[in-house]
Amino acid sequence: MYKHPAIDYLRYLPTLFCPGCGIGIIMHARIEAVKELGIPREKLVNVSGIGCSGRIPQHILTDGVHTVHGRAIAVATAIKLARPDLYVTVRTGDGDNLAIGGNHFIHAARRNIDLLVIMVNNRNYGMTGGQLAPTTPHGASTTTTPYGNLEDPFNAVKLAASAGATYVARRTVAHFIQLKNSIKKGLSRKGFSFIEVISPCTSRFIRRNKANYKDFFNDLRMKSEIKYHIDPSEAVIDRDPKTRRFKKIIVGEFVEIDRPSYVERYEEYRKRAMEEKKRSGTDPLIIFQAKRLLIIAQKITRA
Repeated sequence: MYKHPAIDYLRYLPTLFCPGCGIGIIMHARIEAVKELGIPREKLVNVSGIGCSGRIPQHILTDGVHTVHGRAIAVATAIKLARPDLYVTVRTGDGDNLAIGGNHFIHAARRNIDLLVIMVNNRNYGMTGGQLAPTTPHGASTTTTPYGNLEDPFNAVKLAASAGATYVARRTVAHFIQLKNSIKKGLSRKGFSFIEVISPCTSRFIRRNKANYKDFFNDLRMKSEIKYHIDPSEAVIDRDPKTRRFKKIIVGEFVEIDRPSYVERYEEYRKRAMEEKKRSGTDPLIIFQAKRLLIIAQKITRA
């Protein structure tokens, strides 16, 4: 009897996702990456927000948290600081991560928090009806832009790179091996790793833009141009306003640098605070908070 290679990590099959959706491929790629790295299951944590990708933790047999909309990175940050030994992965969508969760995203990248963020980019709000999202290409049709999107989309990898992420890549669900290898690299590195994964929304986005997606997977294979370690400014993912056809999707690794992670800096700070506490016999953090409260009280009194 055939046994699915990822079945040992799954709670059940089939998944809840629509036929043709790429989220199952992304789940499988991460499972294969974890197995190849030999990471124990008890060391894995999956955190998600709201959206189609938010359903991922309930499918996987590891610890996980299904948080509220846009707050997955905030919750994942708390988990990582409390348990630095865990491998914490955030599974998010383009709307969840770049709209309501955008502020958490850029500041987590700036702080270089030890997280792997895998963003499923299906270019619309697939779960709630196919509305306009921050990554919807210019001119594309959605339920809230039936005559074409007027806005320019976010370039997620460029945003992550400029905010300070130390590993940034873009992959597609049509390139499983490259996706798996990027996930392995993101899990193995310290600091903030970000992988954008282009995935079809067969029920919403492709149905409304079928003229450009007669065969989505072949379209990805033919139009994707594999490049490695290229300038994020070259990471084009948009629509040509003249021909109304989607441009080439530039995929590959855009940033791979090393700098101190937030967890490392946090541990150093904590040690300094504890040493000061031993030396002076008082807790410097408590003194700092007391001074803040005194200043606030003085301002209120003056007012």
